[in-house]
Formats: sequence, C-alpha cells, structure tokens
Amino acid sequence: MSWLMNLYKTYENNSHLIGEFKKKRNDQEYALIPTSHTTQSAHIEVSLDNKGNFITAKVIEKNDASTIIPCTEASAGRTSSPVPHPLFDKLPYVAGDYIKYGGSEKKINLFNDYLGQLNEWCNSQFKHPKVDSVYAYLKKGTLIENLINEKIIFVDEYNKFIEKWDKTMEDKYGEKPEVYKVIAGDQSEAFVRFTVNTIGVAESRLWRDQTVHESFIKFYEENKDGKDLCYVTGEFKPTTERHASRIRHSADMSKLISANDTSGFTYRGRFKTGSEAVSISYEVSQKAHNALKWLISKQGYYIDGKVFLVWGTQNLVVPDPLEDTYSLYEDMGNEEQGDSTHREFANQIQKTIAGYRQDLEYHSNVIVMVLDAATPGRLSVVYYRDMEKELFLVRLQNWHQSCSWLHRYKKSKLGERIEFEGAPATKDIAFAAYGPRASDKLVKGLLERMLPSIIDERKIPLDIVRSAITRASNPMGMENWEWEKTLSITCALLNKTYEKEGFEVALDQTNTNRDYLFGRMLAIADVLERRALSKEEKRATNAIRYMNAFAQRPSRTWNIIQSNLQPYQAKLGTEVGYYNRLLDEVGAQLNPDDFTDKALSGLYLLGFYSQRHELYRSKKEKDAERELAEKGAI
Repeated sequence: MSWLMNLYKTYENNSHLIGEFKKKRNDQEYALIPTSHTTQSAHIEVSLDNKGNFITAKVIEKNDASTIIPCTEASAGRTSSPVPHPLFDKLPYVAGDYIKYGGSEKKINLFNDYLGQLNEWCNSQFKHPKVDSVYAYLKKGTLIENLINEKIIFVDEYNKFIEKWDKTMEDKYGEKPEVYKVIAGDQSEAFVRFTVNTIGVAESRLWRDQTVHESFIKFYEENKDGKDLCYVTGEFKPTTERHASRIRHSADMSKLISANDTSGFTYRGRFKTGSEAVSISYEVSQKAHNALKWLISKQGYYIDGKVFLVWGTQNLVVPDPLEDTYSLYEDMGNEEQGDSTHREFANQIQKTIAGYRQDLEYHSNVIVMVLDAATPGRLSVVYYRDMEKELFLVRLQNWHQSCSWLHRYKKSKLGERIEFEGAPATKDIAFAAYGPRASDKLVKGLLERMLPSIIDERKIPLDIVRSAITRASNPMGMENWEWEKTLSITCALLNKTYEKEGFEVALDQTNTNRDYLFGRMLAIADVLERRALSKEEKRATNAIRYMNAFAQRPSRTWNIIQSNLQPYQAKLGTEVGYYNRLLDEVGAQLNPDDFTDKALSGLYLLGFYSQRHELYRSKKEKDAERELAEKGAI
C-alpha cells in the first residue's frame, strides 16, 4: 500500500492547487481534481442565465475539452451500465427531448434518472444556485431543440439525428459541421457541460467553480456510511470497492484496484468478498487516484499505453532518470557542457546534482513508478521504487558519470545539433539498439528494462548492448547522421559495461587491449583516406565499408583495408608520413599472437571513436590542453 500512501500524501501536500488548470505541451489542460470528481472530454458547451434560460451554445475545441465533472462511485466507473453523472453528462442523460429526435427507446429512462439525482442535490442543504439554474433549464426538456436552432446538432428532413456525415450528407447539406470533428461517434452521444452567467460573479464555468465542487462533495459525503479499517491510513473511515478509472487519460477505463470478477478466481477460495482482500477508504482512494492522474498529466512520459512517472513527495519536480545529461543541465539552467576534459565533466555533473540537493526538501522521497495495462480493463504497477532523495541523486549522478561519452546529434525538441558529454536518454538507447523504426512496444520494453540499471545500479542487459554494437558495426546500413549517433550511444553503453576499466573519450595511448588497438588502427585508416579525398567526395571510406567484416574477422579484413589504402597514401604525399608512423606505433603495441581472425568485442568501437576524435581535434585545441597540463590545471 506504500504507493497509495505516497500518492495520498502528494495530494495533501498540493491541496492548494486543487482545481487550478495548467496546460500541457500540446496545449491540453489538466488539473488536480477534487474528491468525488473525475475528468471527461466535453464536446458541447451550453450557456445559461441565472434563471435557467438558454443563452447560447458552442462546440468545444479539443485542446479545451478537459472538464472536471462531479461523479458518484457508480458513475465514475460506469461502462455499459446506465448510471448518470450528477451534473455534466451525455445528451441521452441531460436532454429531455432526446427520444423526440430519434434517440434510442432503450435510453428512455436515462433522463428521468439523471433529473431525479440532480433534484436531490438541489433540494439538499448543500444546494448551489448555479446548479439550480441548470436544473431549472433541463427540466423544460428543450436542450436538443435549442442545439438544433444554434446549428450545433443536426437533424434530417424527418427531424431525426444524422448519425454520420458522409459524402451523401455533404452533398445534401454542405460541409461537415464542427461537432463531427470533435466526436468520434454519433453526435447524439455528445458530452455536454454548462456555464451559468450570474451578475457580479466572475466565474461562469461550473467545472472550474470551486464552490460548485465543494457543494457536491458535501452533498455526496453526507450520506456515506459503511466504516471499516483503511489498509492505507489505519483509520476507520467509509470505504469503497469502486475505485477510479480514467487514470492515464479521459478515455482510459482501466483500473488499478478492482474486485468485480465474482465468477473468476480473483479472490475466490481465499476470501468471500473483495473487502476481505483489501479495504481502502473512499477518501484515500479518491485522493490517491486523483493525484496519480494529475502527476501523469503534469510530468508523466507515455508510450504505447505504458506510463513512466517520477516525482518527489515534497517537491514534485525531480531529475528524470530517463533523460540524458544535456537535459539535466537544461533543467538547472546550466549552459556549460563540460566536454573539454573528463574532470570538467565530472565536476559539472556534481554541481548540477548539488543544485537538486538544495532544491529538494531534506525529508523528501523520490518515487519511480511504471504503469501498464495487460488488458483494457486492468492497469498494473509494473515497476515501483520509493527512495530517499539522497540515494536517488547519488545513483543518478553515478549513472550520468559512468554511462558517459561525447555525443553530437540533433535533439528532436530543439531541432538543432548539440554536443555534450554524458549519458544518453533511454529513448536514444532504444534508437541505438533497435533503430529509428522500432515499434513502440519494443521501445517501452527497453525503457522499463533500463530503469533498474539507472535506479538500482544493475548491469545494462547484455542483449541491448550487443544489439547496439551490431548496429554501430554496420555503418553502411544507415545514413551517416544515424550511424554517428548510434556509435556515440553505443560507446556510452560500453563505457558503463566496462566501468571498472575507466575508459574516457580522450585517447588512451597506454591501452594495449587487442580490441582497443584494432579499433585505433581502423580509425587511422578511415581518417587517412578521408584526408586524401576531396571535400566534394562524400562516399564512405574503405574502413567504413569493411567495418562490419572487420569486427568479425579483423586480421583478414585489415589486410584488404591496408592494400586498398595504398592509392590514398600516395595521394597524401608528405603528410602520409604522420599517419604511417601512427599506424606503426599502434601496430607495434599489438601482440603478434593477437593478430588473428577472432571476432572483436565492442571495445574496438571505443578505440575507434577515441582515436578518430583525437585525429580530428584541431591543433589549437591540443595546444590549449597541453598548456593547461603544464600549468597543472589538468
């Protein structure tokens, strides 16, 4: 029950934000909703005066459709059962003239059930004048008529709902109306919300009026009984067996807690009723689920139905373990990239993490949660960690320092080429391992599998590393930018895998590892040929063309590469002496017994990258570094 308790605490700590709407990156709104409320995407907005008279109506744009609606336990989890919401609902519930315009006869009682429930609220001691206005209007039974007159709802020549606006309807009546653009199904199933314009009251939108929220909460909780022990708080409070749905989005009917399978084997044989298995108070269930919905909308990462969520119990915003080091710098407003030396990079990471230590409360915990649905009706917590803030930051710092390499690639949200030293984002690791066309199912599986490597300091799964090595060893199978990105990310994964070896981007000239040396030789051959080619020639060098074969049979393939280098060595003239001497130096470090066709490990990619990086560095950069070294700064 720890995850429920943490969500409950999060709700309590942020109760001052209840009902406050914010916008996501896609301009859709979200809010921390009150208890006994849920969210729904509305399609039609009806405006009334305080006497319950119709003023106007409009179709709601999709980015403004999110609506906080009062709900009962029964209506919050309704699927096919005819249970009305207390205030806002679909046309079959709120329109008294629904049947008149061709509505299904099976829904004839929905309006009476809805109006009766609304009448109880309006006659209680907690009634609200704006809700009275809605009741006064709806009992007239003219909603559909008003919407037709306002050209919101459309009927045919027989005064019956037009189900689909197909080509025939378009030829007959003209362009498709707005309501058909915002609702996926039949217009007669549109969801309706209300505004009530009252003199002297600024807020006319009932779904944003906190006095309306409080009115319903008091009305609904007045008649709740059935106290039992809450397994979360340990207190005796009114409990519930009907827990919230619509957790990931407004159309999501999956539940985290459910015991309605009375004919299956959910709890039969162990318990007689669901409450014997677990008993949760209505208040805790409402607040915990509403906090979870809010956090997912606010800072969750969603892919193919799976939700990745990280938050702090005191300070909500914490560094995202799924993001790269560049994003970590950005979040703290730090523009220094720290890629000149490994020491500068390590210092920069320490400063950035120290910034989070200052921002987060001392007693704050960090929660990492992954949610996924195996079936449309069941949602589960597939990964959960509740960690002290300090432990989380220490492990995150270790990840960014140990799984690091020098990267140069475009960031999708920036659209520009960046350069940074650090750990790649997990979605970029998926890119390196599976390519840009990998399915969402494959990517979300990798993201979940990488979390223990980041949070729990486990080893990166070997199949992911091997897949990345295979792709990085095949540059001819992808465009140059894709290969360069794959190469640097693979090097970061290898650096983490061989963490004890202490590899760096800077070339290690003392490393005599066979695979590392072969990688250096391949890089020298690549740069030598690239120098000999004119700037207009963009073709791949022999080293790149034979890279995949070289990784499998280095001795045999090196002989081919070396023989193909001769024309380019001749073309370079005197400059070739430097590269020849370098090849001789590296070759001399290679043990003769190691010059075989035994396949290379991924370490050859580290040698290749570091040697190529060293050769492409400008003389100015090398002189500056040498000067700092002489002064003792490095």
